[in-house]
Amino acid sequence: MATRRKVSNLLGLAVLAYLSRQPMHPYELGRTLKSNGDERSIKYNHGSLYMVVQQLAKAGFVAPWETERDGSRPERTVYALTDAGRAELHDWLCELIEQPQREYPSFIAALSLVAGLPPSEVVPRLRIRADELAEQIAEARGVIDRSLAEGVSRLFLIEEEFRVAMLTTELDFVRRFIGEINQPGGYGRMWREFYEEK
Repeated sequence: MATRRKVSNLLGLAVLAYLSRQPMHPYELGRTLKSNGDERSIKYNHGSLYMVVQQLAKAGFVAPWETERDGSRPERTVYALTDAGRAELHDWLCELIEQPQREYPSFIAALSLVAGLPPSEVVPRLRIRADELAEQIAEARGVIDRSLAEGVSRLFLIEEEFRVAMLTTELDFVRRFIGEINQPGGYGRMWREFYEEK
């Protein structure tokens, strides 16, 4: 069963994970998230990152470690992980790995309502989706190949491998669905009759 967390934004989990390596300023955290390609897995922007760091500090998971000044620039607070933050990181990661959570992807919602459009409109849109999925698969495989060539361990690419597996499964489903809509005895016959399509 999922725990009700003081900070539930997955960006908070990423901040805890990076601060477990070393204390950082939020700006440095943002650079690290970006350079590691985490925006492909975790939704964030500059403003939300600062807000999450403040939430984590309020919850006692991170604390100011030092304040530094670079020339005439404003002071910057460097944050470090607390013992409570280390425990939260551990518990939260364990929970996410072991507990499947009900998610509400928009494509599943669209499929549940797909009969609201005639098959003649659905099939071309599914073909567009299939093309986009194929591009995303190629992009993720490119990230993996480039990173491996640079000596990055596969362990640090596991989310990209999972992304390729999920996108490939979705692409296979979309192609099968198109085939079944177009098949004489498939979904499409009754569906087309409802819309009086030939």
